[in-house]
Amino acid sequence: MTRTAKYISPSISRFYPLVVESAHGSLVKDVDGNQFIDFAAGIAVLSTGSTHPKVVQAIKSQAERFVHFSYTDFYYDNLVELSEKLLPMIPGDFQKMVYYGNSGAEAIEAAMKLTRNYTKRPIWLAHSGAFHGRTMGALTLTASKPMQRKDALPLVPDAVHFPFPYCYRCPWKQTFPECDYYCVDYFKEQYLEKFVPVDDVAAYFFEPIQGEGGYVPAPPEYFKKMEFLRKSGVLFVSDEIQTGVGRTGKFLGVEHYGVVPDVVTIAKGIASGLPLSATIARAEVMESWKPGQHASTFGANPVAVEASLATLDVIKSEHVMQNVRSVGGKAKKRLLEMKEKYEIIGDVRGMGLFLGVEIVKDKRSKARGEEEARQVMDYCFHHGLLVIIAGRNTLRVIPPLNITEEEMDEGLDILEEGVSAVNSATVKA
Repeated sequence: MTRTAKYISPSISRFYPLVVESAHGSLVKDVDGNQFIDFAAGIAVLSTGSTHPKVVQAIKSQAERFVHFSYTDFYYDNLVELSEKLLPMIPGDFQKMVYYGNSGAEAIEAAMKLTRNYTKRPIWLAHSGAFHGRTMGALTLTASKPMQRKDALPLVPDAVHFPFPYCYRCPWKQTFPECDYYCVDYFKEQYLEKFVPVDDVAAYFFEPIQGEGGYVPAPPEYFKKMEFLRKSGVLFVSDEIQTGVGRTGKFLGVEHYGVVPDVVTIAKGIASGLPLSATIARAEVMESWKPGQHASTFGANPVAVEASLATLDVIKSEHVMQNVRSVGGKAKKRLLEMKEKYEIIGDVRGMGLFLGVEIVKDKRSKARGEEEARQVMDYCFHHGLLVIIAGRNTLRVIPPLNITEEEMDEGLDILEEGVSAVNSATVKA
């Protein structure tokens, strides 16, 4: 840690002093020999767990053939094979094409550039609470924490943010479903009728479940009700960087909402830990780009592509999404039971193995339990569970998608112990 502080940029923040020595499946060992159950998965990246044998073998085999040859200038077979497997998994009965990069932020940057190029319009819509990345373009759409934007302004014009339907903390002090989606009416009345010319909007970027904003799912019909924008030519861009690749129990999070996006961005879990991202769009949208308009030297690195092929194979052959639904459903049920027992759990939400536990000081006031969430997280770390915070005060449960029921139960035991200890101290205080 001392050497890290000397050499590594201080812009990197860390949750606790974990120094990883090795990791296999859903278990992690540190340099002192301590073992942990992994409820973080490299921030939802390790979809098939750490060092899955099929993924490791795919990486080794490709590395022995060739490590890099830049798909921006030359051809290789496995990239086409990946595309042929990936594109049919994306919703939409229409032809699709894909652009490959290295990271989630790169996928978002590509989508921003592509949607402007296709529509010839300047404005992007995004939500407050959104996290789409920290590069200068992606940061334009991000609105989850002021620190992420500090001293980076001005950003890329023109992004318009409007409130996300965070039902537990409704910005309009409404109650769902009695509100009848007032959030959509508010957007129309206070944005489109006041200052946003809809015919100048290129795209609407959204996370089906907000990630860094606190693991907040949109209410069931929200995105369908927002589809009126499409009548004005606005493209829908679903950011699936955290919610994609089976994490919610479906391949994409947006599939739970019955909306077919025009553009999808995927990264994190797509290659089980190797850097790879995909920006997938309707073919007519992607074909608006001309050769040379956009490229990436390291995008679609052949080793990462092989890891992705192996990841998709494991997800299918080992019935991983069924595991997500089964283990995730049981985990959510237990977390909801904890909510009834402990004053500091204000809300439990999410789908599959994309679950958030919002910690509060008390249920009546809903005051954010930022310190309490950190105390629970620290307790877990010192008792063999890796769990991290989303937003200001939400613990996220995002283990590898193939975590066993036994590992999940043991991890939840530790989490409940931590919640109980902090709850007791908070209630006494």
